[in-house]
Amino acid sequence: MNEPAASRPSGVGGAPPLMSIGEVLAQLRADFPDVTISKLRFLEAEGLVEPQRTAAGYRKYGWDDVARLRFVLTAQRDQYLPLRVIREQLARWDADGEVPEGSRPALVAVGPDGEVPGRGAAASVESAQVRLDRAELVARSGLDESTLGELERLGLVVSDPPGWYDGDALIIARAVAGLAAYGFQPRHLRGYRTAADREVGLFAQLVAPLVRQSDPAARARAAETARELVALSEQLHAALVRVGLRSTLGR
Repeated sequence: MNEPAASRPSGVGGAPPLMSIGEVLAQLRADFPDVTISKLRFLEAEGLVEPQRTAAGYRKYGWDDVARLRFVLTAQRDQYLPLRVIREQLARWDADGEVPEGSRPALVAVGPDGEVPGRGAAASVESAQVRLDRAELVARSGLDESTLGELERLGLVVSDPPGWYDGDALIIARAVAGLAAYGFQPRHLRGYRTAADREVGLFAQLVAPLVRQSDPAARARAAETARELVALSEQLHAALVRVGLRSTLGR
């Protein structure tokens, strides 16, 4: 049951007013349109924020809580950080008596164009909600029709629903177009599809039990677990490739 979103109180004895979970959601929605009450409850369950409770059990958030939530959501959206890393940063602030208000997460190195290692710049702006037709995908990715057809035949790009492509399809197509500039052909990329399928099988075993639960918090935890597994996998793959190239580069 959603908690009632009461109008903001004026505060007692000069104390800052407290907000219901619905009011906090309204505060965050402008910058984080995908945030939900289930997500806020999940972040609380993970120990990233600890709202007060009324005698009736309703959550009450202060502005420090909102600042923490903004930091967590920004770190996930812009830096693609796992909750473990975010939790460690917040723990350091708690130990120092600080509040992350006005702070932006800067816990990982970024490239000259602002991209995060292991995560293309397109990943931060494209989402599963993007819908492109075939002509748009070709125009925005730089691929030609024949190459796109070959990628579909190999299972590297999939239209879903038929005839429409999401943001991940665009990311894949752009990456392939970039590799093609170095002489890569679609047939050289079969191994990527095979390796990805293996990882999907492993990760699905971990998140499927959570997805099957009816508890919204469990489903939110499943989505978060999948996101962190993908991020860790990207870091591992990039590091292994760098290590493998050292002898070739003479380093």
